[in-house]
Amino acid sequence: MSELPKTGAEAIVDYARSLDCIHCGLCLHTCPTYQLTGSEASSPRGRIHLMRAVAEAELEADASFAEEMDFCLVCRHCESVCPAGVQFGTMMEFTRDALERTRSQGLPERFGRWLGLRVILRRRGALRLAVSLLGLGQRLGLLRLAAPLLGARGRALLSFPRVPRRSERRPMAARIEPAGTLHEQAALLVGCVMPEILGRVHRATAQVLGACGVQCHTSPDHVCCGALHAHNGDLATARELARETIQAFDELPTQTEAPLPVVVNSAGCGAHMKEYGRLLADDSTWAERARSFSGRIVDLTEYLTRPERLERLAAQMEDADGSAGPVTYDDPCHLCHGQGIRNEPRQLLDAIGGLNRTELEGAESCCGSAGIYSMLRPLDSQEILAPKLDALRRSGARTLVTANPGCQLQWQAGVDGCGLEVEVVHVAEVLARRLAARSSRTRPE
Repeated sequence: MSELPKTGAEAIVDYARSLDCIHCGLCLHTCPTYQLTGSEASSPRGRIHLMRAVAEAELEADASFAEEMDFCLVCRHCESVCPAGVQFGTMMEFTRDALERTRSQGLPERFGRWLGLRVILRRRGALRLAVSLLGLGQRLGLLRLAAPLLGARGRALLSFPRVPRRSERRPMAARIEPAGTLHEQAALLVGCVMPEILGRVHRATAQVLGACGVQCHTSPDHVCCGALHAHNGDLATARELARETIQAFDELPTQTEAPLPVVVNSAGCGAHMKEYGRLLADDSTWAERARSFSGRIVDLTEYLTRPERLERLAAQMEDADGSAGPVTYDDPCHLCHGQGIRNEPRQLLDAIGGLNRTELEGAESCCGSAGIYSMLRPLDSQEILAPKLDALRRSGARTLVTANPGCQLQWQAGVDGCGLEVEVVHVAEVLARRLAARSSRTRPE
């Protein structure tokens, strides 16, 4: 992987990949942190220069270096415009992982990372308890009392959307039958946070897949794919979770001999799972299995836009009421930049007759969510979202559609915070509503 031995400072960066950068600067104006600061060090090109300087022993991997690495959102917008094909996201994962293993941290920070990444995100019971406590704190006003003690992070916690009622957080069934004729089968990733916060998106997803004649299979024992761990400097746990994920989906009881495609409605999870082959490339036992599994991962929007499925879906959708106002779509970074999926969500929205879709200015720029970035660096996150909110105002849209849970929560908090009368929904929810509208219209009295 590297042209320098993995010892000392060289172990902190992936030196070989850093050499791919030709320092052309095309990435500068796509980078949200460069836009905030105007500082070269806060750009992809600048960060690569810092990495290379560390590897060549010209710079220490000190606190300022670590801060610049933490400041990055890893939105991967730079990858979309890079003529040299620099794999910046992979480089950032490598460096963050190395820094977490080498830099000294205070006890509160170490405990917080252990509790969040190693305990809560890995165990369904711990997740449910944490979200239930958050909901209780919201209802009783305890968060408002505690927020001043937590500074900016406390204020960000106050803006977190309301935790759904327990009835909306019920577990998904292991098998969900289609509404009509069975045409095919697929597995559906449920994941860690989504069923606790956005369970309605999963139910909408299953409804839409069912309308296409897809029998959905879920893994009740599976919790997390490891995306948040890989993005936040814990590659060891990310690899463990990748193995657990592969095992869980390979063991799903189905009626087909061929492995099922795994449909994912979370852009960040999908982008990460499509890279399991790279993540486990050095594991001789799992490498080939991981590559094969990654080939089965498909985003919900690319799955639904296959001609035969889109035809079945469009035939069952009620036309939209244009009086509801324009609808706009915002591209999640890990869908457009991480997976190269741009047209498919728009194609699905355009399949709804009468829907007035308008393009959002800067739709491919980051909204500031970036996994847990919005919680760790709330002020930076809000500043990155601000121009997106301005673009939403100018669009005149009454509905903002996205395809990633983190983006959905970020947009919801932003819209609520500035008083915009805009509904924020997942693309699956838009489709499910049109299906429900047609069903209610055609239902016998």
